[in-house]
Amino acid sequence: MSDVKPSRPSLTGIRYGAAYYAEYQLSDRLEEDLDLMVAAGLTVIRVGESVWSTWEPRDGELDTEWLLPVLDGAHARGIEVILGTPTYAIPPWLQVKHPEIAAEQGTGRPMPWGSRQEIDYAHPTFRVYAERIIRAVVGRYAEHPAVIGFQVDNEPGAIFFNAHVFSEFVDRLRAQYGDVDTLNREWGLTYWSHRIAQWSELWTPDGNSLPQYDLAWRRFQADLTTEYIAWQAGLVREYSRPDQFVTTCIAYPRPAVHDADLVRALDVTAGNPYYGMQDHLAVGKDLTPITPWSTTGVWGLFRQADRTWSSKQERFLITETNASTISGSAHNYPGYPGQLQLAAFALVSRGAAMVEYWHWHSLHYGTETYWGGILPHSQRPGRVYREVSEIGAALRAIGSGLDGYVPDADVAILYSNDSRWALEFMPPFHTADMEPDRTAYAQIFDAFYRGIIDSGSQARIVHPDQLGTDAAAFAARHPVLVAPALYAATDETLSFLTDYAAAGGHLVVGIRTGYADEEARARLAVAPALLAEPAGVWYEEFSNLERPVPVTGSGGFTPSPDAAATRWLDLLHVEHADVLARYDHPELGVHPAVTTCTTGAGRITYVGTQPNPTLGADLLRWAVPEPLAARWTRSATVTVASGTNEAGARTWFLSNWSSGPATATVPAPVRDLVGGERLAAGQEIALEPWAARVLAEV
Repeated sequence: MSDVKPSRPSLTGIRYGAAYYAEYQLSDRLEEDLDLMVAAGLTVIRVGESVWSTWEPRDGELDTEWLLPVLDGAHARGIEVILGTPTYAIPPWLQVKHPEIAAEQGTGRPMPWGSRQEIDYAHPTFRVYAERIIRAVVGRYAEHPAVIGFQVDNEPGAIFFNAHVFSEFVDRLRAQYGDVDTLNREWGLTYWSHRIAQWSELWTPDGNSLPQYDLAWRRFQADLTTEYIAWQAGLVREYSRPDQFVTTCIAYPRPAVHDADLVRALDVTAGNPYYGMQDHLAVGKDLTPITPWSTTGVWGLFRQADRTWSSKQERFLITETNASTISGSAHNYPGYPGQLQLAAFALVSRGAAMVEYWHWHSLHYGTETYWGGILPHSQRPGRVYREVSEIGAALRAIGSGLDGYVPDADVAILYSNDSRWALEFMPPFHTADMEPDRTAYAQIFDAFYRGIIDSGSQARIVHPDQLGTDAAAFAARHPVLVAPALYAATDETLSFLTDYAAAGGHLVVGIRTGYADEEARARLAVAPALLAEPAGVWYEEFSNLERPVPVTGSGGFTPSPDAAATRWLDLLHVEHADVLARYDHPELGVHPAVTTCTTGAGRITYVGTQPNPTLGADLLRWAVPEPLAARWTRSATVTVASGTNEAGARTWFLSNWSSGPATATVPAPVRDLVGGERLAAGQEIALEPWAARVLAEV
């Protein structure tokens, strides 16, 4: 046992593997499975996180030896192991013995048993049992040579309303605001007669209608998740070796996760990106996502990878991603041949140091029976296994060539969890049936992120508290910064944005940015607050749009024929800005759609609408006329991603997201990291359908 916090393990090479559950198999095929993994080039498995009832079938009756053959067998074959703590799915005996630990979906409404993550993980009784199983599992296997790291819990981030949680929330408000008079003033509780005279009068969140309350509640819930994961990490580090990492796998759409806070207690970020395959990965297609938590489009896959990088601004692990079909029995879209490799290389190109599939074999029972694994239900290696094997060979050939890799970025773009939560509660958009559209923040952010990718640039997602204090230094590193829907923002963050532009940066501002303060209160200021004067534009009215409105260009900006404004517009008034685009509309045309204004050594461009994909790409192409990828002459279906390794050498990832052949012309001498071929500047490369190349400058 070690009481020393481990040093940060270096992420060398690229690990490749799958979640593996020998305990789910219908027969003993451990040796066969592990041999097949070796043959496919898999180097890591994740085990143990889903089966508390196997580790502890009855209260206090611990069985930790069942996993030993898996770890021994893996180690004998050179396969590394990530061991999970099994706390997200509790055994039936625990919920029978302690029904009070059920997570409440509303005050007094316990979540029914029979799924997973039904527990209030802040409950002190749950923590007693969780600590016992964590210590038993980690204490037994921390010294096993196969174990390289630990995953604590699994996709945390639920919201629960248990009485003790609400009591802790009130205690937090008391500590933050000091007295009820301050809370009344800061939250505006005079409204609708909500003023309280003592803390006991604060209502529970179920019926809350006030945005200030909701934002505080969402922050508190995210902090509960952060504290819980940090608590588990602390327990694990009492046993772990200095060379073992501690992480958790993040499902970024979860409602109670502030990812940049969550990972501070962890050694490395790990994420679970799922994405639509088949035509969802074809350039030029615009399909609806298969599920609410998966993405569609090539840009959507890149966005998930860039979000994972953003949590620590470092290389990361992919603990789960598609091997085949995802979700339930009604969603069956296995990838076209070649798409698995395209996706794996896309993740690696944006900083993944490990790609791990969920999961090794397709399950024969349970909720996720039709979530496809590397092996089909027959367990006979088929097409997916063969493609996984090809990827394994490619990653083995790349080897240490990407050690210290940092992905390139032409554009930085701000992501704000506070703004997401505020706009989920009080969204600016509505659905087709006129209900509030809780996805508004994601839509606005994605409109600009997609514009970056579709324009041929690469993105770096940054959280507001990662901006630092030196605006000039940030502008030197990131000449273009996009701030879409930065709704709940502090004065300090908005001042940083103005300083950034004055220092020479190009700030692109999207709708809702700066409209509210850190309490989600509409600011007593001319909009966009603190940005109006340097941007040379202001507004006091805004409107929803029921249908897209075409835009026309001016001032040297020429949008594509189908460029349009969607969902929203700010009724802008120009003071001293140049107009780049106007609405082609008999009434709305008096207001500009996009303006730009020099300020100090830089400029601020204001986009007063949610751009459609065409307009988004046009705007980012104008803002970044010569991205790094522009060095390559290539077919329209080919994306180029890049980054530099620890020696400063650049690696290029070329991907043909199409069922047709494509070409690209080499701008400088390169070597294929997979096949070893050397290519001269000016040489044309042929890319087969759904094919990728990894090329290092020489």
